[in-house]
Formats: sequence, structure tokens, C-alpha cells
Amino acid sequence: MTQQGGQAGGRVLTRSEATAHGGRGGYIETPDHHLGVKFSVPQEIGGDGGVGTNPEQLFAAAYAASFQSAVGMVARRDGISFGTSQVTGVVGLRREDDSDPSYHLDVELQISLPGLSREEAGRMVQEARALCPYSRALGESAGVRLTVVEGETAG
Repeated sequence: MTQQGGQAGGRVLTRSEATAHGGRGGYIETPDHHLGVKFSVPQEIGGDGGVGTNPEQLFAAAYAASFQSAVGMVARRDGISFGTSQVTGVVGLRREDDSDPSYHLDVELQISLPGLSREEAGRMVQEARALCPYSRALGESAGVRLTVVEGETAG
């Protein structure tokens, strides 16, 4: 097996595995069978728009869940309480221009922290960004937008 890239030091606490079969038009599965998902290619990028999901939906869900956990860590650490938080991940594909064949991720998290001022919510969101492993993996180069939204629901 050939590996590219490096891993940071430290002890791995948990590891998950999923295998893709057939790319964007195929399916994925995990060895423990907890996840098995059929993919279909969205019409916007030349597919049939069938009944399956796509990698961007899975990424949006995973990033939203991880970020919401990071917000909870900040709240517990600082002794802050608020209503029921919600994080909605919005992930798209974009191209820089029509001559560029490669896709780039367009990522936004919409975060609702009811009961907090916009300033306090913004501070917590920035601190959560520093704790969330997805945010840290994406870094600043991915251009992730973190948007604090009003009310009980985001999206």
C-alpha cells in the first residue's frame, strides 16, 4: 500500500471506515453495516438526479454534527446555557470558471444558538471552529462560512 500525506502525532481515539463502489453513481458501505448508502449524481453536474444521496449531503451532515458538538464543548467549558442549538450544513460544488474541469467545495454552516446575543454566539462559534476537527482539517483555505442565524431553526 502506498500512502500519501502525513498524519500528525498522537493517539488515534476512534477510526471509521467506509468503502465506495462506483463513485458518485454507486454506493458506500461500512464493514459493520451501520451505514449503506446509494448515490446518484445530481442533474446540475450531469447526472440523472435519482433517488440516492451524494457525497456533499453526507459531508454536510457530518460537519454539522461535529461542529454542534464543538459548540457544546465550548458552552460546557464556559458554563453557558442557551436554548436548543441547531447547526445546518450546506455544501455545494463550484467551479472557478467554465474552463476549469475541477470542482471546489462551497461550505456554509448555519448556526442557531437561541438565547444568546449575536456577539456571544459569534464568539462561541469562533471558539468551536478551533475545536472542531472538520473545521481544523479544512483550515482557512476552504473558505468555510460560519453564519449565526436567528431563531430556533437554521436552514
